[in-house]
Amino acid sequence: MLTVPRAKSDGGGTITFTLALGAARQMCRLTTTFQTDKQAFNYLHKYRTEFERIARARLALGELEDGIVVLTML
Repeated sequence: MLTVPRAKSDGGGTITFTLALGAARQMCRLTTTFQTDKQAFNYLHKYRTEFERIARARLALGELEDGIVVLTML
């Protein structure tokens, strides 16, 4: 899993990461309510396997927004 910088918004933000699917990669976006990048990244890494499982399931169902798998906090 590769993470890229977080885009901040009002009262929270998003973390964008890529999900490895063999040689292919799928962009995923996790919306958080954390105020700092450190908190958001720690949360993502703590639940990484769960978010990857959910992202793979949504991708299999075709649940994409503009080609990106959108996730929210657990």
